[in-house]
Amino acid sequence: MKPARIFQQYIWIVNTLRQYKKLSLEQLNELWMNDDVIGGDPLNRKSFLRHKDAILNMFGIIIECDLEHGYKYFISNPEVINDDTIEGWMLSTLTVSTVLSDSISLRNRILLENVPAGEEYLQTIILALKTNRRLTITYQRFGCESYEKTVSPYALKLFHQRWYILTFTGRHMATYALDRMLSVVISDETFEMPEGFSPETYFAEYYGVTTDGTPMAHVVIRAYGNMPNYLRTLPLHASQKEIGHTDTYTDFSYDIRPSVDFVLELMSHSGDLEVLEPLELRQKIYCTLQASLERYSNSDSGAEKAV
Repeated sequence: MKPARIFQQYIWIVNTLRQYKKLSLEQLNELWMNDDVIGGDPLNRKSFLRHKDAILNMFGIIIECDLEHGYKYFISNPEVINDDTIEGWMLSTLTVSTVLSDSISLRNRILLENVPAGEEYLQTIILALKTNRRLTITYQRFGCESYEKTVSPYALKLFHQRWYILTFTGRHMATYALDRMLSVVISDETFEMPEGFSPETYFAEYYGVTTDGTPMAHVVIRAYGNMPNYLRTLPLHASQKEIGHTDTYTDFSYDIRPSVDFVLELMSHSGDLEVLEPLELRQKIYCTLQASLERYSNSDSGAEKAV
């Protein structure tokens, strides 16, 4: 059987159990047949158990059987699906891919976001990660001349539709965007990852990919309108806590290093968010917004120039 069809079956089992919570094999098979997953062939116990093991190995999703309540199967660790893990990302990606492949006739009615260049280097970078081999990259920052750098690749991170690679340059940590790379060459030179180093821990105190040593801060923001619901369903950071609310606003707190990525995210919602603490961050955003207002209020620019 083709891998694509096998993946489709894995995705169907996981998403069906997510939807119905608990199902016996008989109930699962009835839904399987109704959805015509593999052209009318039933889901027998042997195939299901084989798929169950493959789902565990591939996605880290544990499917267990509730022996006390009708031998019903359920996902015992649903949190792994929502975590920012590669398994969760793979499940989400394969789910979307499966759905879209079945909806090709609707291609003009399904709109996707553009992803910048750089994916062509993923295979080389992942090989370097697997084998702990150094990379020589040719890199060009916006508005600057290109340069060549040999680095030790530590981790890949996807942020706002862009891939980034966390590296050690020999002197310090550095993050590079794949869409700014002009070439990537894997070398024969190997390196050793520092014992106990965790990329997840490295980024944990930040939002995004900019890790510039910004001091830790206790940030309190006030969200208005529908923004509180947005933040509840998609927290800005793992440290987010809801600390109070009224009929018109909700306050959230964060223990975070408010680097430029976090500041830009707050400013992108400036019409619905207000920074209360710390005072330095509030003033920084106020001054930035004030400068922007002055550009719009300048009579020598903008609309009058266009006229």
